[in-house]
Amino acid sequence: MIYLDYQATTPLAPEARAAMLPLLEKEYGNPHSPHRMGRAAKAVVEVARELIAAPFGFGGRLLFTSGATEAANWAIKGTMAAAPAGRRKLVTIATEHACVLDTALWLGTQGIEVVVLPVGRDGIVDLDAARAAIDDRTALVAAMLVNNEIGVIQPADALAEMAHAAGARFFCDAVQGYGRVPLPRDADMIAISAHKIHGPKGIGALWLRDGVSPGPLLHGGAQEGGLRSGTLAPFLCAGFGAAAKLAFERFDPDRDHVAALWERARALLPDWIVNGAIAQRWRGNLNIRRDGLDVSRLMSELRDVAFSAGSACASGSGRPSHVLTAIGLSDAQARSSIRLGFGRYTTTAEVEAAITRIVAAADRQQQWAAA
Repeated sequence: MIYLDYQATTPLAPEARAAMLPLLEKEYGNPHSPHRMGRAAKAVVEVARELIAAPFGFGGRLLFTSGATEAANWAIKGTMAAAPAGRRKLVTIATEHACVLDTALWLGTQGIEVVVLPVGRDGIVDLDAARAAIDDRTALVAAMLVNNEIGVIQPADALAEMAHAAGARFFCDAVQGYGRVPLPRDADMIAISAHKIHGPKGIGALWLRDGVSPGPLLHGGAQEGGLRSGTLAPFLCAGFGAAAKLAFERFDPDRDHVAALWERARALLPDWIVNGAIAQRWRGNLNIRRDGLDVSRLMSELRDVAFSAGSACASGSGRPSHVLTAIGLSDAQARSSIRLGFGRYTTTAEVEAAITRIVAAADRQQQWAAA
């Protein structure tokens, strides 16, 4: 299998696996217990927390969650639940991940005013529209750093500045950006996930700026910073910590590697159209289309090449990608698009072999349609 779906998840780094194994086999204490095994488990958790929080470098605290979906729900719902009567407005972007948009949709049924900002053909938010929407009734602005479907990098710091000027908080979903691009220094809350950086699934984190404490989403013990309830899994924390340490040690080599893969992939796909911005983009994401392509047939024919027609969370919904329709693509164009994602462990030979097969299968479709 050639794996080109790095936006959905990443292979577990050997270093992360090695950090996890002892905690699965012998060192299985509850990190919230006071005895020796519990204290040892807690020490593992705190070392991991420091490793993951190190790249933030601008204060604050990091609290573990079950993943980025929980972190985003916590940040948004917790902030809006505490918003005063005169600040019952949430501003977000049309291309956000479902964990943000669906949360906003639910909040809209609870009396919250929700404004969803448009993006241009490049996938970048309309800053004039943002400036007009973010006012003194706004409690929170929520924006993704790197889009999970098209890889576009949003101007997060500019949005944070607008939010703060209006007296609002700024939340950033940095799941696809953490370990890959600089984090927004002006954010108040940032959600991240382990399995997008070669760590284990089932764990994420919410970073909070000093003085920021969204209301709890879960109740029943408040083990994490007095705000989040539930027993932590030290083996997951350790895997996350090892993956984070490696991601920032390899920040430049990983970036250069995916940039080279991007250039090679583009050279092999001269007639395909790139969806979204090219310059302002993480190069590990190549979302492309070929008009008239039957993506379902393509994926069925190439079962030993793992790529995507959109985000994993929306797979099987039958709906065209909300991200691609937001940038102005027709339903037909959106359904003719594929996402190729590559990263640290992808080789040039794999990219070449996979794209050669994708192009050949697409050519056959075109020939059959013309026959």
